Amino acid sequence: MIAYLSGAMEYADDEGVGWRNKMTHWLRDELQHRTIDPVIESARIVQNNQAEDYREWKTIDPEKYAKFIQLSVKNDIDIIRNRADYLICLWDLNVMKGAGTHAEITFAFDVNKPVYIVNKLPLIDFSGWIMACATEIFDDFDQLKEFLIKNYN
Repeated sequence: MIAYLSGAMEYADDEGVGWRNKMTHWLRDELQHRTIDPVIESARIVQNNQAEDYREWKTIDPEKYAKFIQLSVKNDIDIIRNRADYLICLWDLNVMKGAGTHAEITFAFDVNKPVYIVNKLPLIDFSGWIMACATEIFDDFDQLKEFLIKNYN
């Protein structure tokens, strides 16, 4: 099984590297599942396109920036459609300024992939749209892990 690790990148302090690394190791060690980490995917796209300064393009050349970001959007859609078996998402304040996580969850829902969300926001602030697209919602990663062991072990 392959999990796609969805969550904030653009506005997260570490692009979400920390929780993704922990989850990758846990899934590998406990369930023998693989992961697809969009942080790694994004870094590969940056390197393959010699775009190390792409963040600067957002303000100096928005058209070039958007065209480059399309590469990541198309890659993420392809992964969710054709490679991932399910999504794990960290839903926190950092996702509120971006759009990728919202889109990934919606797309996964549309192609009937399970979406497991760890929600860090008060329910009153949790998007009804995202709630409707979720297969299961958890308060923390420990609850998610218990669920995964029960359902995928």
